[in-house]
This record gives sequence, C-alpha cells and structure tokens, in this order.
Amino acid sequence: MENISEVTEFILVGLTDALALQVPLFLIFTVIYFITLVGNLGMIVLILLDSRLHTPMYFFLSNLSVVDCVYASAVTPKVMVGFLTGGKIISYNGCAAQMFFFAAFAAIENFLLASMAFDRHAAVCKPLHYTTTMTSTVCALLVTGSYICGLLETSILVAFTFHLSFCHFNVVNHFFCDIPPLLSLSCSDIYTNEIVLFTLAACTVFFTLLVILNSYLFIFIAILRMHSAEGQKKAFSTCASHLTTVSIFYGTIIFMYLQPSLSHSMDTDKIASVFYTMIIPMLNPLVYSLRNKDVKSAFKKVVEEAKLSTGLKF
Repeated sequence: MENISEVTEFILVGLTDALALQVPLFLIFTVIYFITLVGNLGMIVLILLDSRLHTPMYFFLSNLSVVDCVYASAVTPKVMVGFLTGGKIISYNGCAAQMFFFAAFAAIENFLLASMAFDRHAAVCKPLHYTTTMTSTVCALLVTGSYICGLLETSILVAFTFHLSFCHFNVVNHFFCDIPPLLSLSCSDIYTNEIVLFTLAACTVFFTLLVILNSYLFIFIAILRMHSAEGQKKAFSTCASHLTTVSIFYGTIIFMYLQPSLSHSMDTDKIASVFYTMIIPMLNPLVYSLRNKDVKSAFKKVVEEAKLSTGLKF
C-alpha cells in the first residue's frame, strides 16, 4: 500500500471540455441510458413472466441483459453527472470499483456471447439432439463459468493496475477509469502489466471469438443445405444481427486492449469506448430480442393482461 498511498483521487478529463456540448451530450446519454435500462430490464421481466420464453436461448439473453445493465451503469451515470455538474473527481476506491465492475461484466459478456453461439449451433445443426445437449444443467454451467472466468480475470487485472505507483499524477485522460489510461498515467514500470493485460485479453477474446466463428461456420453450412428459402432467410437474418453486434463489441475491444500503449491515441480510444460502454448495451436487447416474434408476442400478452387488470380494477 506504500506505493499507492500518494494518490487518493483521480480527475476524469471526460469526453470534451466544450461548454456548448455539455447539455446536448447529457441529454443524448440520458436517452441512451434510459433505453438501455428499459430494454434490458424489460427483457428480463418478459422472460420471467412468459413460460414460452423459458428456453436456453432466452436464459442466455436474460443473463446478457443483466450484464449489460451492470456494466453500462458502472460508467454512464458518472459521465452524465460530469456533464450536468462538471464534477470530474472520482475517489481512488471509486475508480477501482468502477474499473472492476465495468471490466468484469464486459469480460462476462464475451463468454456469454460464445455460449449463445454454441446454443445456436446446437439448435440449427443438431436440432434432434438439442434438448439433450442444452439441458438446464449445461446452461447453468455455461453461465456460471462465464461469471467465474470474467470475475477472476478482472480481479487479476485490477490488482495489477492498482499495485502501481501514480506519483501524484492523477489526471485520467478518459471519461471513466479504464486500464490503458491508468497505465499511461503511472510512473512505475508497466511492462509486466502490459504483458498481463495483453495475455488475458488476447486469451479471452481469441477463445470466445474462436467458439463464435466456429459455431457460425457450421451454422452457415447448415443453412446453405436448407431447402426452404424462408428458413434460410430467417436464419441469415438472425445470424447477421448477432454478428453485427459481435463485430462492434470485439472490434472495439481489440482496438482498445490488444495494442501497445505507445500506439494509443486517447482521444480515439474515448470515441471507441462510447460504443462498448453505452451503445452496445442499448443495442443488445434490440438486435437479439425485440425483433423476435416470440418476444413481441410475450410483450403483447403482458400488455393485454395489464389492460385487463386495470379494467377490472376500475
């Protein structure tokens, strides 16, 4: 603790210092955060209420919604407060907590996306064995493993980061406490930290990407063998939505974490960070669920029951 006792708080530079942009950006991020919470929490409620959605795919989707809510909430509210009040100071422990919750649940999302790809592979390529392959035990193990791997990986990264000395340099050129800007801030030798960050991030990203790409390779082969044009169109549409979000998510992560610190441009990194901290959690319930007929049907059912209940009361 002697190395890190010199700094008790950090100052987040934020996205921009332009006063004219503070209120517009606050309104934009407020809308984004509102849609994120309503979309993801609504998805969780629908899945819980409708027994037709009690399937492996929606089990993974509900966990994805939980993850999106947590890691968006770790970053966005603090950014919104900064726009509204100008408060950019975050305590040392607050910075560590923000980094942990964001990084942990972002890592968990990696493993959940891979689990969802495996589930889709089993459904499309081996439909007759789907119920015996994706049992409740298998689904629970995949989700539990995702949480354990994400939390363990992040614990190591945060411990290594906050073991560094910051020597009174506490101005973070970012809008939240992320690992790369803190590494560039430290006056310690960060070589070991960069190796650990690169190794863990690379292993996580490449392993999960390998699972996703391998699953979708076999899915595409199975789709091409389908005789029904309607079935092919529906399957291609589902895959395109999934792969679009995966591309944005993994593209920004690779851009942010799998390059040497000397090649980082913090201003560019901040723009990229907006995508995976705020935009992706908002898009996930839209591309994965709200376009789905089963989800639309469940939503209509809940609305009709609510109307009926209100009518009975009055």
